[in-house]
Amino acid sequence: MLWLIGGTSESAAIARALDQANIPYCVTVTTAAGRSLYDGCHGDVSVGCLPGSAMGGFIQTRSIRAIVDASHPFATAVSEGAIAAAQAGAIAYLRFERPDLMPEPEVTLLQPLLESGRLRHQRVLLILGYRLLHHFRPWQAQATLFARILPSQLALDSALVAGFDPRRLIALRPPIMPELETALWRQWQISTVVTKASGAAGGEDVKRAIAQALSVELIVLSRPRVRYPQQTDQVGEAIAFARESVRV
Repeated sequence: MLWLIGGTSESAAIARALDQANIPYCVTVTTAAGRSLYDGCHGDVSVGCLPGSAMGGFIQTRSIRAIVDASHPFATAVSEGAIAAAQAGAIAYLRFERPDLMPEPEVTLLQPLLESGRLRHQRVLLILGYRLLHHFRPWQAQATLFARILPSQLALDSALVAGFDPRRLIALRPPIMPELETALWRQWQISTVVTKASGAAGGEDVKRAIAQALSVELIVLSRPRVRYPQQTDQVGEAIAFARESVRV
């Protein structure tokens, strides 16, 4: 059995390719919304947060022989937990990493951004996910902050705790049509957008195009660095790895 760590559009493509190759697999995702990516797929899908401490047990219970980790580029805790569990269980691990759109010099790190004055007196839209919003709480008095978050109670509660005015929040689930994204930036008179280097699958290319069209500064946070044992951005290579590791 192959364990596909999912929740991304790329993982859904891998699942469909696994079906075509008749490779047995199971999928884990963190949210019910993520489960819908695999409608029509043959693999069993488990929904819920699987901490690193529970991954070893999951591997044993499901008789996992290999892992394809296609989680989000910023889900570092998931990847690090899976790597450790794979090493402990002496099973193969492959990271499927979506390509970066832009070279490293054009992205930045969160802490240097917060310590700089780039956001001061700006109308800033944060498209980062709710987990990073608390870092911007000290900036609530220095800039006008807006945030686009997922439509979940947890995301909303996190934004409110981080000091966001409810009138400056919008809850939308990607993908976002370029027309809607453009209208939102114009409605809020955004001067700066802070987002993640999430690749084309995460809508980074759309944000770059809109920022250029509206003369909005786009600040892209670089992906966390994880030492993956091996990785690819090709579905075919992931299937070849799965076939070899599961021996079908």
